[in-house]
Amino acid sequence: MLRNYSKIASRALVLCTLTALPMVACAHELAKSESGKLNLDVEALTGYFHSQENYAQSPNQAEGSSSWQEGFIKYGLSGHLNLDAGQLYGAFNLLTSIVDGDGDAAGFTDGSERLTEVEDAYVGWRSGSLFPALGHDGVDLSFGRQPITIGNGFLMAGDALNFGHGMPSGLNRGGGYYIAARRAFDRTAVLRLGGNDGWRSDLMWIKSDNHAQQDAEMAAGTIEHVDDLGTFGANYIEVMDTADKWDNASDPRDGTKTTTLRYEGNAGVSDLYLAGEYAWQERDQGDENAWYVETGWTFSDMAWSPTVHYRFSRFSKQFDSLFYGNTRDYGTWFQGEVAGNYAGPFNTNTQAQMVSLEALPAENFTLGMQLFDFDTVNNGPGYSNTDGREVDLYGIWGINEHLAILPLVGLYKPGSSNDTQLGGQSSNLYSQIMVSITF
Repeated sequence: MLRNYSKIASRALVLCTLTALPMVACAHELAKSESGKLNLDVEALTGYFHSQENYAQSPNQAEGSSSWQEGFIKYGLSGHLNLDAGQLYGAFNLLTSIVDGDGDAAGFTDGSERLTEVEDAYVGWRSGSLFPALGHDGVDLSFGRQPITIGNGFLMAGDALNFGHGMPSGLNRGGGYYIAARRAFDRTAVLRLGGNDGWRSDLMWIKSDNHAQQDAEMAAGTIEHVDDLGTFGANYIEVMDTADKWDNASDPRDGTKTTTLRYEGNAGVSDLYLAGEYAWQERDQGDENAWYVETGWTFSDMAWSPTVHYRFSRFSKQFDSLFYGNTRDYGTWFQGEVAGNYAGPFNTNTQAQMVSLEALPAENFTLGMQLFDFDTVNNGPGYSNTDGREVDLYGIWGINEHLAILPLVGLYKPGSSNDTQLGGQSSNLYSQIMVSITF
């Protein structure tokens, strides 16, 4: 969600709350000794949302406007135990989510959602200095219920699709659709090889219990090289099985194989940002593809250190975008707060252009703007038209190391042939404010 988040401490707070990045710690130390550490994990997020228009994504959604609230609190324990050979680590957290009001603008929730369930429950072992050729903690093996992210979330950023009662009964996951309350995959086995630099690889078995994601069981692997020029990587994700009960005959996922090549870095130039990824996908109904290129520049010598980015992305007509999500900024990979969450497109059958501007008026305050232009790839029968344009203005105010406030206002204008907005092609003024608390 945030660029250059190492510049200010408040950015780590927001990343901790709104993404599943494993390198950001969100915990209060309860006990610490030479043998290990025990943490209390407390993470809470609440949001207040209003959309002047509704969208035809749920069979129960009607024309009009929506005002609603979403929130969750995650609480539990995490820690590690130092061994003669390596270190054991783990976590156990519960999560309580709630939705009030009308439910979201797409109708995925109806405002009646209340649910408490186990969120994180995993154990692992990391090697420390046991295998120096692989780097510090060059072997990391973990099992259990945990979030998993690949790259910058282009195809996988946790199991973060959170439908509620607005969808058919079997798809309810407790709501918290926008804030992505639940992100952990149900069962995982993950082997990570290599340190923070040079060659490294991840081998993963992943099982979702999310009916909206067809309870997908997947095998995944990554190989990448990390140096001062950036990260060059390749990913492979194969859907080995899905729950037949939830199969969608018009878009089968079972057996889908996706291979990608990616790069992200600055090519050795401190103020430059470059990124791109190409994915090709084998599916029963035919091959699909998706790709993007992005470049940006930070004017670090200017007041407020403004940053400007441009990105072009294209997703073929039946590309399965799998488990994509935000890991870095607004707009990656939910492109546009209205379009990416309610109106569509949802990273399929579209090409999108984005221009983003961001600045730091104060050490603990980020001000940003993003502009999007969406064009539908295939307008034929059976495909929704999601042409449109959107501009979003947002702020990120890190009041202290535990509390952040994130206001946002957006204006979304559907294209003349857009058929997802209920009630016509009027511009939609959308607003939200979120409050994040972590310890």
